[in-house]
Amino acid sequence: MGKEKETWNREEEVMRKLFLTVFYSGLSPKAPGTVGSFVALILGVLLLQYIPESTMFLLAFLISVIAVREINKYEKEVGEHDSKEIVIDELAGMWIALSICGITAENMYYLAPIAFVYFRIFDIWKPSVIGRIDKNVKGGWGVMGDDIVAGLAAGIATSGTYFLIEKYILPII
Repeated sequence: MGKEKETWNREEEVMRKLFLTVFYSGLSPKAPGTVGSFVALILGVLLLQYIPESTMFLLAFLISVIAVREINKYEKEVGEHDSKEIVIDELAGMWIALSICGITAENMYYLAPIAFVYFRIFDIWKPSVIGRIDKNVKGGWGVMGDDIVAGLAAGIATSGTYFLIEKYILPII
């Protein structure tokens, strides 16, 4: 019985790390947030081939709720808030941006990179509410909250950029 419990704990820890680091992308020695966001972008674009944007939006929030719980456990174990290796928040934010920006199969190849750039800008710069959430909210919601709002901002900015591209650039080409 004791060995089963020990094995389960190790397996649980491995699965938590796999989840929180988005398949270990958060362990990148350079720019783990950007690497995690890029992996999330690739996974998101692949998923959008099979599911509608509304399902991706809901998946992002489901993952966020699970992540909050797992981050709270992780932070208690290691005693560190918002560890750089945790990039599940980037996945949630990136998927929210992709799901609300108006992405389709026809515009995916230019909208996805625009959403990625906007998400990274908002996630790194942390303007307004994003920065306040990052500084003032503790625990899992603090880790996830700023990226959720950054994803919303990135999705709106991407949508606005797409509107401008359709209105002013595509007619010229």
